[in-house]
Amino acid sequence: MDVIDLTGDDKDDLQRAIALSLEESNRAFRETGITDEEQAISRVLEASIAENKASLKRTHTEVWSDSPNPYDRKRQDNCPVGLKNVGNTCWFSAVIQSLFNLLEFRRLVLNYNPPASAQDLPRNQKEHRNLPFMRELRHLFALLVGSKRKYVDPSRAVDILKDAFKSNGSQQQDVSEFTHKLLDWLEDAFQMKAEEERDGEKPKNPMLELFYGRFLAVGVLEGKKFENTEMFGQYPLQVNGFKDLHECLEAAMIEGEIESLHSENSGKSGQEHWFTELPPVLTFELSRFEFNQALGRPEKIHNKLEFPQVLYLDRYMHKNREITRIKRDEIKRLKEYLTVLQQRLERYLSYGSGPKRFPLVDVLQYALEFASSKPVCTSPVDDIDASSPPSGSIPSQTLPSTAEQQQGTPSELPSTSPTPRSFIHKPFTQSRIPPDLPMHPAPRHITEEELSVLEGCLHRWRTEVENDTRDLQESISRIHRTIEQMYSDKSMIQVPYRLHAVLVHEGQANAGHYWAYIFDHHQERWMKYNDISVTKSTWEELERDSFGGYRNASAYCLMYINDKEHFLIKEDFHKETGQKLVGMETLPTDLRDFVKEDNQRFEKELEEWDLQLAQKAQQEKILASQKMREPAPSVMTAQAEEPEYLEQPSRSDLAKYLKEETMQAITKASSEHEDKNPETVLQLTPEKTTSQPPPNQQVVEVAIPHVGTFMIESVKGGYDDEAIKLEYARLVKLAQEDTPPETDYRLHHAVVYFIQNQSPKKIIERTLLEQFGNRNLSFDERCRNIMKIAQAKLEMIKPEEVNMEEYEKWHQDYRSFRDTTMYLMIGLEHFQKKSYIEAIQYLICAYQNNKELLSKGPYRGHDEELISHYRRECLLKLNEHAAELFESGEDQEVNNGLFIMNEFIVPCLPLLLVDEMEEKDIVAVEDMRNRWCSYLGQEMEPNLQEKLTDFLPKLLDCSTEIKGFNELPKLPSYSTHELCERFARIMLSLSRTPADGR
Repeated sequence: MDVIDLTGDDKDDLQRAIALSLEESNRAFRETGITDEEQAISRVLEASIAENKASLKRTHTEVWSDSPNPYDRKRQDNCPVGLKNVGNTCWFSAVIQSLFNLLEFRRLVLNYNPPASAQDLPRNQKEHRNLPFMRELRHLFALLVGSKRKYVDPSRAVDILKDAFKSNGSQQQDVSEFTHKLLDWLEDAFQMKAEEERDGEKPKNPMLELFYGRFLAVGVLEGKKFENTEMFGQYPLQVNGFKDLHECLEAAMIEGEIESLHSENSGKSGQEHWFTELPPVLTFELSRFEFNQALGRPEKIHNKLEFPQVLYLDRYMHKNREITRIKRDEIKRLKEYLTVLQQRLERYLSYGSGPKRFPLVDVLQYALEFASSKPVCTSPVDDIDASSPPSGSIPSQTLPSTAEQQQGTPSELPSTSPTPRSFIHKPFTQSRIPPDLPMHPAPRHITEEELSVLEGCLHRWRTEVENDTRDLQESISRIHRTIEQMYSDKSMIQVPYRLHAVLVHEGQANAGHYWAYIFDHHQERWMKYNDISVTKSTWEELERDSFGGYRNASAYCLMYINDKEHFLIKEDFHKETGQKLVGMETLPTDLRDFVKEDNQRFEKELEEWDLQLAQKAQQEKILASQKMREPAPSVMTAQAEEPEYLEQPSRSDLAKYLKEETMQAITKASSEHEDKNPETVLQLTPEKTTSQPPPNQQVVEVAIPHVGTFMIESVKGGYDDEAIKLEYARLVKLAQEDTPPETDYRLHHAVVYFIQNQSPKKIIERTLLEQFGNRNLSFDERCRNIMKIAQAKLEMIKPEEVNMEEYEKWHQDYRSFRDTTMYLMIGLEHFQKKSYIEAIQYLICAYQNNKELLSKGPYRGHDEELISHYRRECLLKLNEHAAELFESGEDQEVNNGLFIMNEFIVPCLPLLLVDEMEEKDIVAVEDMRNRWCSYLGQEMEPNLQEKLTDFLPKLLDCSTEIKGFNELPKLPSYSTHELCERFARIMLSLSRTPADGR
């Protein structure tokens, strides 16, 4: 197949250079069977594999490390399967997913039947490469169809590509080059198959028929006409200087001077390109990289370029060349006229000859207002602040009264008349302004007749200017609409191409991340394929990320498909029944077996994980039962030890850390009752009853929001049950109070937390009984009595009355709430001390735990916006510190800065990107990335440039796959009182600090 350089020129020296290059390439190909382009691709692949191997040696957890929990890697329903990034291979994922979602291409790959062995065709090394690659590509496509995994590993296919070439170099390569070569390899593989199956006819290659088209180059060279038909695959388009895809295509289809192509006598040179045959799949390469001669390195073009969802290509077809030329001439004429109108409008909108210009209509309005103003004269000193004495007067406190003047002797009076006006600045008194100066600009001499004529003229001129301006704007808008609709007639909308995929690059020329937006033609929605993450998307999100001009992301490749060729996206149907085939049903037998084996391995992982969890739960249950059977500790032991709720996973610790509150309730109940009868009947019933209590009992009703009414029945005069009643009423009251953040009663008692979150009644009842049934309360007779009663009531609760699994979950959630509070409190304390590395670890844990809690109910956790704000601020400050270390240029400082980024910033970015509705988090991530991308345009030492180039792909990776730190920060032990006190202190300090836009 001929390869044409669409961007080359006709200079002799360039032609000689190209010829020499081709000669060298052909010589290398004859010797090795490998082209220079393939060797370049090899270097890219080897760099990716090297990065993958190096990543295994890093101490910190990589973004792409698999979660130990296989359920995190389980495919949800029929969600599309992602591809794991095995070391800077996001470019591979973007291209492969775009091709896989072309159903016709998928069918071709899945149904490809290679020869039994590559040794059957030992003609050259290239053929040995294609067959193994096709085998692995089939396996990869089959897994994308039927795998039960959320994402699959493409390492084998990448390894095959890498092993096919041998190179010691390493360089960054444009991904469109990889796509071009990938199609070449596929073309070679299908060509081998076509030649094997042909029956005397010229073999048809499905890759050529699917991806390759032809165009006719018609031109004039030094007055001589020429025509050449060429084949093309990916069509390159320049981006710089154009606003939309049609402008790019118009520029690509015309080169040089073409006005006189029809004239035999023209001495001008130029050419036009006309499509004669369009491929079903049309791919445009958007050239967003250019070489900066001054800096000696490539740079990315971030200009905005719009493209439509449906692209009509009629105007570029050879069969429409005559009508297209007419329309082009008309558009050219309209644009020239448009330029004249815009220049005239500019004179109206920007009037004047000086540096400052104003709309002419405003100038006339100002003149009208000036002419209509009446002069108001006043002394200039009247403009002095009203607090100053009036002009020509003496301050009142310095003037003697009339009586004083009469009583005074002449010698006491000043020798000169009036007293000097010291309060007026001397230069002012020496530079007198005429007393009749108007307060505002206004005509000094104008008659009523003159004013009437002038006002009439200005009104008329202003109206004329307004009308002219409006007419010009309407004419300009009308011409724009005419140009836009020039190709909208029916004859020019017969060749529609629908956008199938957009491959996006974020970053700079030397480093970046790739992902793809792919249209699901059957669900009619856009999907975002970002390595292992596959999510629903929208056209608005695609525009934001792909058009460019906004952040560092933009499209570099557009894949359109012929909207009339339905076979491209046609689903598979059973030949006999006509039913649609889905999933594994679409696979050939060999691939179906391959996927089943992989799914069985994954199901085994799930079973082993379930077994581990079951064994762990059984061990915890045994330990809990052993703890319940332990003998009661002595009074001395109970007083000496005070195990904390945070350190003990058992729910019995609820009673241990609430001993103080329990003792207060018992003491208060004892002081209110003289008759200390130890025989007490205690009952908390979850439902109100209509039966009357025994004569010696009183009924106390306690209403609880979201829970109902509990009834506590007790012997009159008894203090044992009264203690529980008082504690219960106290907790209900706390749960009902509306408190500020620094006074969070949920930290005081689990029952408050349970009430606010609508816990089942039996959970609350059992929790209270366990509090008073704690063996650590056996200090004296009073405590022992109430402890025994509570324990007896616990034993009376039947197993079916309380779901112990649910009971454990509620207490686990409460422990998680206290842990979250600890993480938040310690993180904020570190933040205020500017210990950002320590702070971010606690704040990240606080946010993740809190988000999980809030998913169960609005009162399960803390203010999510507050935690999000300080998490974001902490990351920004850490990023700033790391950037300053990098800027120092000192090896140790640079390494420390990159260590901070790799260990603490990069792992956290997916947490900020996972929720795309959090615009503040997305902006913060973009700010951090921009700070580091800005270094690419600066001069720096080669070793710094190398480190930056190695680091940037990790920073720019847009995956939302969550990863964690090596170890969670440890929580210290605090009593409830200490926890509440410290939490209140830190929250009060926040209320006194500006919110910084929170």
